[in-house]
Amino acid sequence: MNKWQGWRKIRYESDLDPQFVNEIASIPGGEKLYSCIQCGTCSGMCPISPYMDYTPRQIIAMIRAGFKGEVLSSYTTWLCASCYSCTVECPKDIKLTDIMYAAKRLAIREKVYPKRFPTPVLASEFFKAVENYGRSTESWLLVNLFMKTNPFKIFKQMGLGLRLFSQGRLSPKRESIKRRGELKSILKVLEKEHMVKSKDELVSTGKEIA
Repeated sequence: MNKWQGWRKIRYESDLDPQFVNEIASIPGGEKLYSCIQCGTCSGMCPISPYMDYTPRQIIAMIRAGFKGEVLSSYTTWLCASCYSCTVECPKDIKLTDIMYAAKRLAIREKVYPKRFPTPVLASEFFKAVENYGRSTESWLLVNLFMKTNPFKIFKQMGLGLRLFSQGRLSPKRESIKRRGELKSILKVLEKEHMVKSKDELVSTGKEIA
């Protein structure tokens, strides 16, 4: 008997979030999400899909159906290699890689990504470092990553870390740029233009679902 490849649990309509698709589609070019024909080209082209808990095609269907919790807590978006194969081959010109990034940003914002999974923690810590200092200091990034995912891993990597320090590849000094305030201003403008819109913002712009 073939293993069931569908969603793990039955959901009632009241459990779904009808605004979820509009949140994801609020990114530039995201409105093409509505035109998906579920052909499966994205899943067939994705080199990582065998390792995902949901294929890219399923993710699109789940977003449009309102399965917000399942999408944001899945491993699929974090395993995306950003190779853009799905985007290039999509017959409806859907920017699926950007949609994956939108789901990542929303998961970080709502803190519903897979627990102890290092990739979302790394992404969040990297962005914080760049936002605050203009640069990412690898030594501090690694320490923050291990402390928030697996603190004991610091001891396992201590030997490698000491060798890198001795060769000048890692430094305890945090790197920074001048005029950090200007960088923050630029990032705020970009965030306003490209960040996933919240439900309140969708309501204010009249893009909500009744």
